[in-house]
Amino acid sequence: MKKIISKIISLSLAAAMLLTMSGCGTTNEAGDIADGTNSVSNENEQSDISNGQDSTSDDQNEASGEKIVNIGVTDSLGGINPLTIDQTWINKYAVGLEFLPLVDLDSELNFRGMLADTVSTTDFTNFIVHIDENATWSDGTPVTAEDVEFTFLRLASPVIANPTLMLYAFEGVGDDGFVEEGTESVEGVTVLDEKTVRFTTKYPMALSTFENTYAFYIHTLPKHILEQYTDEELSTLDWFNHPDVVSGPYTVTDYDVDHYISYTANENYWKGAPKIGKLNFKILDSSQIYAGLQSGEIDVTHHTMTAIPQEDYENIEALENIDVVYGSPVTNQSVFIQTANLPDKRVRQALLYAIDRNQILEQLMKGHGEVVDGFLSSAGPFYDETITPTPYDPEKAKALLEEAGWDSSRTLRFYVNSGDGTFVNAAQVIVAQWANVGVKAEIQTVDLASLMEIAGSTDYDLFAVQYTYAPIDPYPDIVWLLGGEGSWTGYGDEEINEALEAVQTAGSIEKMKDYYSVVDKKVQEDVPMFSAYVISAQGAVNKRLTGVNANVYGFFSHIEEWDIVE
Repeated sequence: MKKIISKIISLSLAAAMLLTMSGCGTTNEAGDIADGTNSVSNENEQSDISNGQDSTSDDQNEASGEKIVNIGVTDSLGGINPLTIDQTWINKYAVGLEFLPLVDLDSELNFRGMLADTVSTTDFTNFIVHIDENATWSDGTPVTAEDVEFTFLRLASPVIANPTLMLYAFEGVGDDGFVEEGTESVEGVTVLDEKTVRFTTKYPMALSTFENTYAFYIHTLPKHILEQYTDEELSTLDWFNHPDVVSGPYTVTDYDVDHYISYTANENYWKGAPKIGKLNFKILDSSQIYAGLQSGEIDVTHHTMTAIPQEDYENIEALENIDVVYGSPVTNQSVFIQTANLPDKRVRQALLYAIDRNQILEQLMKGHGEVVDGFLSSAGPFYDETITPTPYDPEKAKALLEEAGWDSSRTLRFYVNSGDGTFVNAAQVIVAQWANVGVKAEIQTVDLASLMEIAGSTDYDLFAVQYTYAPIDPYPDIVWLLGGEGSWTGYGDEEINEALEAVQTAGSIEKMKDYYSVVDKKVQEDVPMFSAYVISAQGAVNKRLTGVNANVYGFFSHIEEWDIVE
């Protein structure tokens, strides 16, 4: 199972990187905190949609009775070809509105069928996916198991070379995540009947891991439309820019990767025609979000795609036309310790005792989040409320350092993402609190790409980054991060390894929670990493909208039910 981790981890990191600014003070390229007072003056810089295929303005369309919703996002679109995109949130949602995933997470963190109606396993290596009997393409053709198989083989094609959804956990797929060029079938995906497909893995895998890592991200494509093209042609096929056959509620009509995506409703959507006729993603600078919400130019922001500056939170809360929803705490501001450089756990414990994390949360995050010690937040089903976070106790920290014989002349290298203005400020508080107990540390701010290179090199004492551990399936991330020599922490423990192995065949949430509790208790004891805080990001919905389930997960699952009430 560990063979698949190095690529699975990239999906979690992709999600984490999108949330790197969520709920935080935004920064300019040099990493300085942006002045919230500039938000109105920039409101027209990128906000107007320039639709090359339809020059009719939103105002004119709404005047004619067509319902239009604008979603403000602050991330650039990578593309809309489901075969070649990485799995960042904006790409996933942009594609998922046209081509449904097999499953989605709802606001309660339960997997719900989107294209599939059931996903099951009895042996943790064979996963049976049944496609909803009612699922049809917009041209009336049924969605079938062969469509799923066709899509899987294209995603595993070495010609297409999908950058993130590596499939080498499955039988018949190479260790590089690809099949041989021209492969027409593999043991890892088998059509059982028109609506049923079986996935077979090389290693035991929990149902939640299969759903969260694969069924959540595979966007099934219409074989009867695309089988005429070679894999090379599919990589750049213009059809994806304006598809005429989709399974989802909307179809792309036009887009600009840096400015907008425009959709029109699929009137033949098998779950019911959307009430909103046109949908736009408006890609803006974070300083423009408040003004857009205030003017009504933006109707919706989303926790994972819209980085709202911390200094604008209260202003947005005060808007009479907006309902504010703080999302579940799912993104950890994680601090990783290279244990090879700090091998004495008493020193690592002292570093944690020395920090007043509740003060940081209240002062910098305005209380929008929580404090935990390990990987798991209260948002997920595996959170153990009996694990009390390590308290702020500077005297305990001093005693531990003295006991460990700490060299007070040593200076620790603490790397921080320059693009996360809020945590740059938090890091300064942390370093000051470490100094109070006799630990010197020097903050080194670098851009995110450089930070990831440093993390991979293990040439650091500590580094911090925002990281989203999938609440329903933290397994791949934990296996990697506590993977011993070469991992970000350099830490490994046999008790943790046994617990993580047991997770994959536990079979129930209750048993899995017990095993994850073993992990978090051991992490609290040995401190190879800790969470400075967990973020609850702000989202916003215009009060004229109804039917919007405004949470981190499940936001777009029933977008066909969204409506406008004037």
